[in-house]
Amino acid sequence: MTSIATVSAELELRLVVPGGPSLPVLANLRYESADPWAVRVGFQTGAKNEDGSGDGVVEWMFARQLLTDGVAKTVGEGDVRVWPSKVGGEHFVNLAMASPSGSALFEIDRDALVQFLQQTYLAVPTGAEDEVVDIDAELARLLAA
Repeated sequence: MTSIATVSAELELRLVVPGGPSLPVLANLRYESADPWAVRVGFQTGAKNEDGSGDGVVEWMFARQLLTDGVAKTVGEGDVRVWPSKVGGEHFVNLAMASPSGSALFEIDRDALVQFLQQTYLAVPTGAEDEVVDIDAELARLLAA
């Protein structure tokens, strides 16, 4: 595979607020075959730096497999955990994240997440990740720096 495939989706997640209604949060999910094991999630915060710079986006990176497994069962430990849930007749995938600056719990529409993940597996199928990345060349480049 020589071309870099990119899959992206803009999804509205729900930030779970203890004791209050959930809040909608716009998130951009992005997958690039150049980094076939990872999914990046950019959360729109609307916040700017004190000097007015910045785009108001906080980005997290997750293992694609973590999100995939989290559709069907509880996975992850430490800073990131993912698990399925059902509220009423709606199916969600919960995404819990923690950092030194705080923690957050998001609900993601299961079908929208599955559709995004399916597109990533069309770009790079399971087990083909190491065919896309030349590990030896990457290590040589890192060691030369």
